[in-house]
Amino acid sequence: MNEQTVLVVDDETAIRDMLRMALEIAEFRCIEADNIHDAYTIVVDQRPDMVLLDWMLPGGSGLELLRRLKRGDTTRDLPVIMLTARTAEDNVIQGLDIGADDYITKPFAPRELIARIRALIRRTGGGPANERMQVGELVLDGESKRVLVGDDPVEMGPTEFRLLQFFMSHPERAYTRGQLLDQVWGANVYVEERTIDVHIRRLRKALQAPVADYSNLIQTVRGTGYRFSSRGFA
Repeated sequence: MNEQTVLVVDDETAIRDMLRMALEIAEFRCIEADNIHDAYTIVVDQRPDMVLLDWMLPGGSGLELLRRLKRGDTTRDLPVIMLTARTAEDNVIQGLDIGADDYITKPFAPRELIARIRALIRRTGGGPANERMQVGELVLDGESKRVLVGDDPVEMGPTEFRLLQFFMSHPERAYTRGQLLDQVWGANVYVEERTIDVHIRRLRKALQAPVADYSNLIQTVRGTGYRFSSRGFA
């Protein structure tokens, strides 16, 4: 899976550093700009998947960059979250009317911002949600939300589907139960960690297809949690 790239546009170094750390922990690639001119150049040259855009910037406001992005044929669909210290309703409405997809008011919790980013990527059809991934004859089609082994559909619940989707997007890495909860259920949802074990059992059972048994792709890592590894497929 290709990393999702997020452009952070903010003139405060401390804010950019905090956002970069939070994004990298959440496995996003972070690129930065501290003014709207550099930001626009980066958008055109590097084509990020999303922009976190501060309201007040040197050389022009974030709204100016937002207007320019929404006027461009190749940039109008780029998801944008506004970062603002302004809480007045008129300011929020102005940003949304111009085309911002969401906003968050400073100060904010990094986990909340990451949750909003993931939700926006899902809504706009970006990221691994629409990818087609395959190991052997096991195919996960993110567009149709179907899992196949060869030509045969594999029946599983939506949670097991999301779990498999995450695993196939991040192979050969061990994840704790807490990390899986954050990635699959969301950071702001309270679920007992042992719930993961129940869904892992269901997922393994679903992957025991008549054509081939793919259940051993989901490996238990003692003292850590679980890992998806195609090396376990004979």
